Amino acid sequence: MPYTFLCYPRCSTCRKAQDFLDEHGISYTYRDIKEQNPSAEELAQWIARGGHPLKKYFNTSGQKYRALGLKDRLPTLDPEEQIELLASDGMLIKRPLLIGDDRVFVGFKPDEWRKLLG
Repeated sequence: MPYTFLCYPRCSTCRKAQDFLDEHGISYTYRDIKEQNPSAEELAQWIARGGHPLKKYFNTSGQKYRALGLKDRLPTLDPEEQIELLASDGMLIKRPLLIGDDRVFVGFKPDEWRKLLG
């Protein structure tokens, strides 16, 4: 199954995830999340497919998240507004993202990826 791998090249966790994919022979299309930010439509599809809570897609430890005061603002926004916010800047998105036809991985947890990718 081909995957799309969205990451930020300067992120050490993203580099570890990419090494994991390469070491396990998992094919993917690389996409720099800052240069090719996902659209709101893509994000909505991935969020629906992934089954994760919407908040999980936010990079809550990122500078942009803190600068925008999203810890307090997010609960006041409806899901569509949150998705539009994510689509406005790739640095707001938790990374890496690994998107497959039937699954979506948010963040890198080697044991989880190993189990689910077989």
